[in-house]
Amino acid sequence: MSGRIPPGAPFVLKGWRSAELRFAEGTAQSRMSRWFPDRLVVDYTRTMLGALALVPAPRRIGMVGLGGGSQAKFLHRHLPGAEIEVFEINPGVIALRREFRIPDDNARFRVVEADAAAQLRERVDAYDLLLVDGYDASGIPAALSTQRFYADCRASLRDGGVVAINLYDTAHAEHLHRLRLAFGAAQTAVVDEPRQSNRVAFGWVVPLALPGTATMLTKAGRRELADVLPRIAALVGRGHASVRR
Repeated sequence: MSGRIPPGAPFVLKGWRSAELRFAEGTAQSRMSRWFPDRLVVDYTRTMLGALALVPAPRRIGMVGLGGGSQAKFLHRHLPGAEIEVFEINPGVIALRREFRIPDDNARFRVVEADAAAQLRERVDAYDLLLVDGYDASGIPAALSTQRFYADCRASLRDGGVVAINLYDTAHAEHLHRLRLAFGAAQTAVVDEPRQSNRVAFGWVVPLALPGTATMLTKAGRRELADVLPRIAALVGRGHASVRR
């Protein structure tokens, strides 16, 4: 495979049960069940969407990184009232969207080939929910690691908005420091993923939705996140800075 694909170029590894997006042998960037393509099969993707406990009725969602589209597909299916904008800088990743059954662009869903770090500067007060999961073959790109980027994440959120960030096998302490500078330590939290080398960090803009605010999620979506939503709600409600699952 390495003789046919340039180093660092995305490719699909297919098995009987799943398909994986990879940039290199041995490391999956995203995984899809071939029988249930809209299901969230990787733990951290479900934890990130625990943010919906804090912003249960998002009208506009921004995403940094398309990958195999796990969260994009889930949100498109289970939040029919939300508009979703996905930024992906790698055209090779976008070219594989049909392999992962990612919906075509439509009135409420679109994938934009662009540098998310640059685009967020133009999206002030644009989103109720922002999901950051941008990686290349080397990890989190430099453009998504600056204090300016975290400040732009904060500025892109409306009042009551939430950002969820995947930190995988990286200098997570530096990223958390920048997140806390941007949002304030009292408006951040981090969750460890015990079965993966991931941490999911959250930042939010007060005031958050009141407990019990009606969710826009479909019943099926609520069932899939049934164990995640109360855990994230309790984490923020207790005011803890971190929690281990």
